[in-house]
Amino acid sequence: MIISSYAPRRRTAPILIAALGSLLSGCQTLSSWFPDEPPAVSTPEAGRQKVGTIASHRFDLGPGQEMVGTLAAIDTNPSDTLSDIARHYGLGFNDITIANKGVKPWTPQPGSRVILPLQFIVPDASRKDIVLNLANMRLFYYPKKEPNTLYTYPVGIGRQGWSSPIGATSIVEKQANPVWHVPPSIQREHAEKGDILPAAVRAGPDNPLGYYAMRLGFPSYLIHGTNKPYGIGMQISHGCIQLYPEDIETLFGKVAVGAKVRIVHQPYLAAWQQDQLYIEAHEPLDKWAAGKIKLKKQFLNKLKSLAAEKQADIDWEKVERVIRRSDGIPVPVLKNSPELAALTQQAVQLAHPERLYGQPEVTELKDGDWSMRVATFRTETEAEQLAAMLNHQGPPIPARKVKLKDEYHVIAGPYKNKKEVNKAAKRVLMDFELKAEAIKPGQRPDSAVVSSIGSDSPVN
Repeated sequence: MIISSYAPRRRTAPILIAALGSLLSGCQTLSSWFPDEPPAVSTPEAGRQKVGTIASHRFDLGPGQEMVGTLAAIDTNPSDTLSDIARHYGLGFNDITIANKGVKPWTPQPGSRVILPLQFIVPDASRKDIVLNLANMRLFYYPKKEPNTLYTYPVGIGRQGWSSPIGATSIVEKQANPVWHVPPSIQREHAEKGDILPAAVRAGPDNPLGYYAMRLGFPSYLIHGTNKPYGIGMQISHGCIQLYPEDIETLFGKVAVGAKVRIVHQPYLAAWQQDQLYIEAHEPLDKWAAGKIKLKKQFLNKLKSLAAEKQADIDWEKVERVIRRSDGIPVPVLKNSPELAALTQQAVQLAHPERLYGQPEVTELKDGDWSMRVATFRTETEAEQLAAMLNHQGPPIPARKVKLKDEYHVIAGPYKNKKEVNKAAKRVLMDFELKAEAIKPGQRPDSAVVSSIGSDSPVN
């Protein structure tokens, strides 16, 4: 229930952090959301020319080739989030945050250099149809009609307690505009939080399946779209595999019923390229964390065999550093091979597009609009962070920060009526554990209107 008033309600950082923990439901550790590690990247080479585009989904893949893509970098613009940049360049939230641990995901400083890990080692699995590696939350598609071609997409996967399955299966059904028949287990889970779900949800912005779904041979599991694209690259689903809306639309059009699907968990990958041995490391998912020592030992033995085949000399200390870092960036590990800093310095520098794909646009609040105050903070950064996260909900909750004396308010809207405010406030309570306050039309002074994140219009 929301309160119809304009009295300040302060939300402190500890409360917001707790709310984020509830929102993530075990999807990511808080260190990835509130990073305190220094950046592991270097400045670009002087005079490096910026390029406009780079391959991010479709790659040529010749026989025996084990790695595709190129490491790239981009400088942030005001109002960018790492989530916006990730989606534009075909990366998941995990890809971009782990590779940029010194950059705040939701409030990066303008001009921050962001590394785009657009280089991928393919999983050690048969190159037929779809291969999904849970460890790096990435799908690889080998189309029969396009030999020597690879498509790859970031995915969201099952969270703790709802793990995505591994093994071999196939696509048994395809459906556009799917109806979500809510499983009883999910109905019970939401009911415990006071959210009563219907038995079925038709296609539309409130349907978590998005607009395309492909049923797997594993009972109750799908590859589908999402109405929460910010969650791609997280452990956020009830076991299904989620793709960005634009990616599932493309994949849906290419994959036929009967296509093979192989789901694996391979946190450590290796590839030969141009006489260099590369490794790509990711942290094993929680389900496999207890076996990390065994997984690492098996991988080290594999590296020994690969090196022996070409009588190569591995820098084992470097291997340990790469595994300890587990940032998903392929790095060469033979002795005297380039370090990560050198690789990032040589990364392709991209020109910032006029607008990032899917980046939220916050509609201006007018005097006749309903709105709601979600939270109040003492620091500007906390308010900007919450506003950015609200704008990346699915569907988005349009929000901006407003400065009132010495405090920063997060105001969401516009809404047509109180019913719309109540609906949005319920979502905020469910996802963030924050109780919003309704603001009636005309109740907020004109000087409080701010049309974009990052503005500093004061309220007198």
